[in-house]
This record gives sequence, structure tokens and C-alpha cells, in this order.
Amino acid sequence: MGRRGAERPVGTVTRGTTNPNRLRRMDRWIAAVHGSALRRTADPYGPVAVDLGYGAAPWTAVELLERLRAACPDVSVVGIEIDPARVEAARPYERPGLVFARGGFEVPLPGGRRPMLIRAANVLRQYDEREVVPVWDRLRARLAPGGLLVEGTCDEIGRRHVWVAIGPEGPRTVTFAARLGSLGTPSDLAERLPKALIHRNVPGEPVHAFLLDMDRAWAAASPYAALGARQRWMRSVQEVAAGWPVVDGPRRWRQGEVTVRWEALAPGGGRKGT
Repeated sequence: MGRRGAERPVGTVTRGTTNPNRLRRMDRWIAAVHGSALRRTADPYGPVAVDLGYGAAPWTAVELLERLRAACPDVSVVGIEIDPARVEAARPYERPGLVFARGGFEVPLPGGRRPMLIRAANVLRQYDEREVVPVWDRLRARLAPGGLLVEGTCDEIGRRHVWVAIGPEGPRTVTFAARLGSLGTPSDLAERLPKALIHRNVPGEPVHAFLLDMDRAWAAASPYAALGARQRWMRSVQEVAAGWPVVDGPRRWRQGEVTVRWEALAPGGGRKGT
């Protein structure tokens, strides 16, 4: 990770891979669980969200604005990229409520504004694991009161996605989300674990134990497959929730999601009760 200079953005340029609708699962979750917080912002200009490291094309920032406005009509979005060429290429997509700016983990916003949301998707995969927590700390320090940092990874077309939700106080939850029709077993999501967890999917680590329990529950719920992958997933999560601190319910499970408290899956941690 680079050092901050007078005008030099903090971080390194990502590969930039992006596709329309790639982040729809993360966006849908953010709008559902964070929409009310966006509406309660103390910012006199309305809440601002940041799409950090949006990549070689601005699709994810454009879509984030559209999806957040369904929950909070006065939200604005700033797409931030280190590569100046990417910022210039995104300028034609600016509109009221959507602008693009050069920057990195320092999250520069006009007038020193603090965002109610920072979404950093597929940004930290290229960093070392030891760099993740310092980046989280830097980003969450930029949040407005009540703000949220969402950092995670997904596949190229958004079928499988895992993200961590981080408040100003630190990490809160981990969410696993999938297009259930394409899911062989829940542990297929392991390849999309965020950097903080992907090297921890080994025996003895909590995230490995959780995915193993999900696979066992998925196998036990095989009779529900006749009713569809959604019913099988819901039954599996219901079973796992008896032993893991699952924080959401059937409404989110129906979307192919399950959210677990961070402390239960944190590296070197242990399973926590509900």
C-alpha cells in the first residue's frame, strides 16, 4: 500500500474488472439494512455514499445511485478511483447526485464531508492479509456518525458474493450471498471470501467450521430440493442458526443470503452463541 503524499492517493490501482449488475446483491442488501440510516443523516446536504475503486468502467457507481435512491431519494454518490484515466472516462456519466473523483483510501470528498456509506468491492484482494485491518481502520475513520463500510468480493457476474459490514466502531457482520440456482454447495462461496478471511478457510479456523456446517445442513436438506433451491437454502440456514449467531431472518434468506456476526468468524476466533 502506498504512502500518502501531498496529492498522491493512498493505495494501488486495481485490475479494474467490472460488469453491469455485478454488485446487485451487495447493493440490495445495503439498501435494505442501511437505508434508514441514510435517511437519518445529519449532513445538511443529504447523505453521501462512496463507490471506492469502481474500476475501469463506472457501471457500479451508476447502479449504486439508482439502488440507494429507492431507499433514500436524496442520497448522492461519489465514485473514487486512483487511476486518473478511469476518472476522466467516467465523467460523461456524471449527473445530479453522481460525480467521479480521483482518490484512494483517504476518501477525499468536497468540503471535508464524511460519507454515510463506503462500498469497497473487489478492492482488497490484491493486498496482503496484514494490510486489511489498517485499511479498514482508515476507511471507517472517514465515516459519518451512523455510517457503514461494506468491503467484500464477488465473482465476475455477481453470482457469489461475501462481504463484511464495518461500522465506525469496527467490523460487525459477514454476509454470504449467492444465486442459488448456480450453487453446488454453500462452501462454493469460499472462493469469494474477502481478503480478511480467504486464507483462513482451513481446519481450526471459524470460517472453515461455519462453511462445513452449512454444507452439512445443505446435504441434510436435500429433500427440500424438490421444492427449489430457495427452500433448501432456507432450511439449511435455519438449521445452522441453531449453533451460529445468524443475525438476519427468512426475508433475507429468501434472497439467497445469510449474515453472521463477525466475532464468530473472525480469524483466530471461535464460535459465539446467539
